[in-house]
Amino acid sequence: MGRRELREHIFRLLFRTEFHSEAEMTEQEDFYLAYLGEISDEDRAYIQGKVNAIIEKKADLDSRINSVADKWKTERMTKVDLTIIRLASYEIIFDEEVPVGVAINEAVELAKRYGTDQSPSFVNAVLAKLA
Repeated sequence: MGRRELREHIFRLLFRTEFHSEAEMTEQEDFYLAYLGEISDEDRAYIQGKVNAIIEKKADLDSRINSVADKWKTERMTKVDLTIIRLASYEIIFDEEVPVGVAINEAVELAKRYGTDQSPSFVNAVLAKLA
């Protein structure tokens, strides 16, 4: 599985955290990974590892996002945009394997696919300030 596809699966799982409790997320994660069918152990570990790392750093990520998002604190952002921004923020700040430009570009692509018409420019602006 390519990095773009892995990132999309990470986004989809992270999005579920907006609607399910921490206790429910284990079941949600198992359900989602079963839905994917046959995936390599390496891809499964990558998805689970990154999702768990982002969840663990959620408060820190939100604080950093809030410090650069003028008039749009995390509480006001759409859940799709916020999830994309959290994922990209994690990659920018904590994941040395992902170049900053790639993290931003991939976030904008996710925003085009899953967000509103304004999502790509909003996500790009927040991440550019963060970077």
